[in-house]
Amino acid sequence: MLCRWLAVCAGTALLAGASVSQQPGASRYAVLAESPGVSVQALREAIDPLFDAEAESATGETRALLILRHGEVVAERYAPGYGPQSRFLSWSIAKTVTGLLAGIMVSDGRLALDDPAPVPAWHQPGDPRGAITLRELLQMRAGLRNEEQWQPAVQTDALDMLVGDGARDQAAFAIGKPLVYPRGQRFAYSSATSMILAGIMTDLLTPSRDPQVRRDAMARFLAARFTGPLGLTSFVPEYDESGTLLGAVMMHMTARDYARIGEFIRRRGNLDGRQIVSDKWFDLMTAPSPANPAYGMHIWLNRASDQTVLFPGEALPTLMAAVGHRGQYVLISPEQGLVVVRLGVTRNEDMGALRSAMARLVRRFPS
Repeated sequence: MLCRWLAVCAGTALLAGASVSQQPGASRYAVLAESPGVSVQALREAIDPLFDAEAESATGETRALLILRHGEVVAERYAPGYGPQSRFLSWSIAKTVTGLLAGIMVSDGRLALDDPAPVPAWHQPGDPRGAITLRELLQMRAGLRNEEQWQPAVQTDALDMLVGDGARDQAAFAIGKPLVYPRGQRFAYSSATSMILAGIMTDLLTPSRDPQVRRDAMARFLAARFTGPLGLTSFVPEYDESGTLLGAVMMHMTARDYARIGEFIRRRGNLDGRQIVSDKWFDLMTAPSPANPAYGMHIWLNRASDQTVLFPGEALPTLMAAVGHRGQYVLISPEQGLVVVRLGVTRNEDMGALRSAMARLVRRFPS
């Protein structure tokens, strides 16, 4: 059970009843245990190549890998220099966290999916952006202008927002973008959209424009409704100068806390009988967007599309994932009772090889 795993992992890497392999090389693992239908040897054959220095050019550098099966840790391994206490940058895994926070507010009745998004700057006479809904923002189909590239030599909307002219107040920068496509019809992966959502949620928590008040309001909400209940003791989010949570890319936590988030999604927001997010939210969150079947509400789906980052055809179509730049994965496969966290650094040209390796790992586990 999730709470049992949270409690056990707070003190030790091992779960009650889990056995650590004593085979050669097992010392590289914090945990390596058999799971129904999967032997220790099968796990090692799928995991070891990810940490093989000679194979680094194929899949990049894996710094942490953690696997949960039905809430039990079956494998946990770190590269030299990293360990259970190491915090890793989320990159765009943060977007899925932002989606979960939005789900809490929808569950609470603070936000409505199909009402116009509460962005005062859009609700001026004649402004077509006033009709954009929260659902369209969550599904990345608002129609706002955005160029999402991560190349330092190329000036893009995303880089302008994160480190350029828009960095001080990122939500305001994103809100200021014009509508350039018919709303609801075109998928456009957008860090700016996640910042608009972070701004909306912060504004609901406090009317203040004081940066410290805004940070404190979000910190209290996180502690009461998300990080506290989930036991995310290592979670460190960043904020921009205006006090808005950087809900697009800038969160830090351990591999174990990423796994807790994945297990929370697998269990559809339920913590041993306490429903933190409405169960119905996960039907909505994981429903394919009409503009891109490989995307839900701030989470990637393993569906065929010309815009997908997973591996349709190589793993179950019900698999979903929070995915970050350079190969950060929190894979969730409900049918297999599986959560897989991979953190590291992979170049764009090696992402295909990494995706294939992750698909092979997932296929080791029966449904």
